[in-house]
Amino acid sequence: METPRPAVLLLDDEIRSVESMARILGEEFEVHTAFRAQQALELLEEQHIQVILADQRMPEMTGVEFLTRVRAQYPDIVRMIISGYTDPEDIIEGVNAAGIYQYISKPWHPDNLLLTVRNAARLYQLQRENAALSLELKLSEQHLLERTQQHRRRLQHSFHLDNIVRAADSGLNSALQLVEKVAPYDVSVLISGESGTGKELFARALHYNSQRADKPFVVENCGALPDALLESELFGHKRGAFTGAVADHIGLFEQAHLGTIFLDEIGETSPAFQIKLLRVLQDGSFRPVGSSQRRYANVRVIAATNRDLLEEVRMGRFREDLYYRLAGVTIHLPPLRERRMDIAPLANFLLQRSSQQMGKPARGFTPQALHALQGYGWPGNVRELHNEVQRMLVMATDTTLDMAALSPHIQFGNTTALTETSSSVHPLFNIPGTLKERVEALEIHIVRAALDRHHGNKSRAAEELGLSRVGLRNKLERYGIAGTDD
Repeated sequence: METPRPAVLLLDDEIRSVESMARILGEEFEVHTAFRAQQALELLEEQHIQVILADQRMPEMTGVEFLTRVRAQYPDIVRMIISGYTDPEDIIEGVNAAGIYQYISKPWHPDNLLLTVRNAARLYQLQRENAALSLELKLSEQHLLERTQQHRRRLQHSFHLDNIVRAADSGLNSALQLVEKVAPYDVSVLISGESGTGKELFARALHYNSQRADKPFVVENCGALPDALLESELFGHKRGAFTGAVADHIGLFEQAHLGTIFLDEIGETSPAFQIKLLRVLQDGSFRPVGSSQRRYANVRVIAATNRDLLEEVRMGRFREDLYYRLAGVTIHLPPLRERRMDIAPLANFLLQRSSQQMGKPARGFTPQALHALQGYGWPGNVRELHNEVQRMLVMATDTTLDMAALSPHIQFGNTTALTETSSSVHPLFNIPGTLKERVEALEIHIVRAALDRHHGNKSRAAEELGLSRVGLRNKLERYGIAGTDD
């Protein structure tokens, strides 16, 4: 039995915006759409929605007003606002009144939208699991202690350095050796690397291999919030400190006392905020917004960035004193294209995990498909590889995933492994395998290209290819290619 897909509700009075988001999210989520607030409220009565994305500016009511009503009726739903306007007061009102999880600015990037919704769906699931766990654990204080200890042991095992998936000669080995040396000591660590290379994974490995492993590990993406909201999130605020501050809020530094705080995208912070952060790193003291009292927290700080922070220092965009406070030890994670030996073990690991999560059996990849994965550049790194493996698993018609399941830009767009023998030969003719397998790969490419040119229209594609509709339909079924009805 397949696990049901998370249900997402999109609310926006702009039809094109809703359709665009629905196309991006449709492969992974069960998408419901509404163009008016009342229509969305009626949908909520009929459907089991987990995540809502609402536009801020709508004719009937604002997104914050709508999500405030949702919060009162369906508090478990993860709520998000989409807007082309970044008024800090609106953001703060949304966080406090509507309890929004994330603020997405227009224009949004498809990968960021998908990742944000995926994280929101995971948060919903975690909330449900935590609620069920809380109810269960209230029955026994001893049971609570046992479950907590088991959870910590699982986390420590999961993030043990030997369990990080890689090849024997991986380019990550030097980074892992640094983690092993640094983890036991309370020195600050700066992790650098492109987006998707696994910086948070390494931060967790540092924490769970340290003396603080049984204490909190908290995460904040510093590039996702404006200064005012980021200060409140990290340092907390007092009731009445600003409009919408209806109660005291404990900041993440205080929540992480005796544990570790991971500050992702630290290079995105403003110089003004960097001064406030520097004080915390110097003596552990901070002052919640609206408070005259300083507080103290014993916290290990791990930061991450996809920027060259030394260059940012030279350009005057990042404080030099803060850089040296953060970079007690610097660990650089090379991109996936520079450690192709890791692609095969990573792809197989992700396939087995996705197979278990989706309930769809999978044995592995054909040599040709694995070769194609190793030849692609992976600009999105491990995150993009994970998405591709999941897509292949969904598209595959056999338990062994072949070339037909690959995305076209990976199947026919390799620029490294498939062209090593001759840069003058088109990649299609360098695909490894038997003659039959190569001809099939070429045929798949030609059929897909014809369908793309005719926007999926089978009759027109068949006419271009000199095939009957029945002949084209047979090829589509054989290769698992989708087309639209005429």
